Amino acid sequence: MHRDIRTTDDVLRMLDRLFLPDADRWTEDAADWWDRFYADRSAQRPFFVPKPDENLVSYLDRGLLTPGRALDLGAGPGRNAIHLASRGFEVDAVDLSPTAVAWAEERAREAGVDVRFHRGNIFEVELPTGQYDVVYDSGCLHHLPPHRRISYLALLERVLKPGGHLVVNAFAAGAMGSELPDEELYRNGRLDGGLAYTPDELRYLFSEFTEIEIRPMEPQGPDAPLFGIPVLLSALFRRPVR
Repeated sequence: MHRDIRTTDDVLRMLDRLFLPDADRWTEDAADWWDRFYADRSAQRPFFVPKPDENLVSYLDRGLLTPGRALDLGAGPGRNAIHLASRGFEVDAVDLSPTAVAWAEERAREAGVDVRFHRGNIFEVELPTGQYDVVYDSGCLHHLPPHRRISYLALLERVLKPGGHLVVNAFAAGAMGSELPDEELYRNGRLDGGLAYTPDELRYLFSEFTEIEIRPMEPQGPDAPLFGIPVLLSALFRRPVR
């Protein structure tokens, strides 16, 4: 069948295929890639440490985020989801990789906290509507192709409460990630490991939200209790109450 585009979802899936087999490691086709990524727990990958993001701890300590219900997108081995649960949040966490989810579940048991882990694509996992006070994303957005920002915003519209908060940690332009224009990415058919964002690009993407803070993540030493690398940009937004 050659004329199979009838809905917006059909268009999005067609655009997804332009990035296969790369798909920048976010679609169901890429679950095996992420499983291999997480299989060697001894690998020296900064995101493997059992430490929460320094910006998350800062928001909590300053009272910018208060306990409620939280959703962690692209949770990996669960370090931020577990910290949120330890600070009194009811937490759902989603990741594409079964290996990552299994590791996160082990860590949650060891920490003595309850987190609901979901294995799947963030756009396809069944999540409650309008129930989350916080949506937390440390490294998911920058792996999405441009057209999936539409899906991302629709997901936020569906799950985040009015007055709720969005936290995004994404590759910082000038530090890490591709800075090619969106149009060029489609010509190349790849995302080159992830997309870099400037503060103004995040402001534009989330222009319907109220900006609370955008700053570089503060680097943390290997013996520090928190995670922080300067290649990430940390942003906190609040969804307006209408």
